[in-house]
Amino acid sequence: MIDPALHAVLRGTLAAVLLGAALHKLRDLHAFRVALGDYRLVPWPLTGLVAPLLVAAEVAVGAALLSPWARPTGFAAAAGLVGLYSAAIAVNLLRGRRDIDCGCFGPALRVALGAGLLVRNALLLAAAAAGMLPVAARPLTAFDAATIAGSVAFLLVAHAAAVHLLAGRRLRREAAT
Repeated sequence: MIDPALHAVLRGTLAAVLLGAALHKLRDLHAFRVALGDYRLVPWPLTGLVAPLLVAAEVAVGAALLSPWARPTGFAAAAGLVGLYSAAIAVNLLRGRRDIDCGCFGPALRVALGAGLLVRNALLLAAAAAGMLPVAARPLTAFDAATIAGSVAFLLVAHAAAVHLLAGRRLRREAAT
């Protein structure tokens, strides 16, 4: 069983990460289509269809995590989506293709494929798996609400910091060449 406050932290954090990723991609859907094409897992003519479908999936999963009716489905769908992204990254790393943009954060922040993204995704998968545990029956208090808000904010700042560190690694590598 999982405490309802921790469950809410997981829901809020995963929803914000997925909805934020979708927003970044929507800012320049063509750039995301190009990034998707660089993975060479989908034929280029189909990327025009797959790119918006992936963004729509991120929005739908983020919304499901926030909806009281679709929470279990939302966690399972989040795990599936992050698992799909992880598989695409892993396939390209096995191909030796580390120089492409992950496409996770839209055109504003380019992050090269690497183990750091897989670690980040493993943490997101663990959060989704924990969210699928049964929730203990206890009422949430005002103190819980403050804890939830503070925890979600902290985790989102930590996620943003990690992403910027990964992006900076790429910039340092490009500057060295």
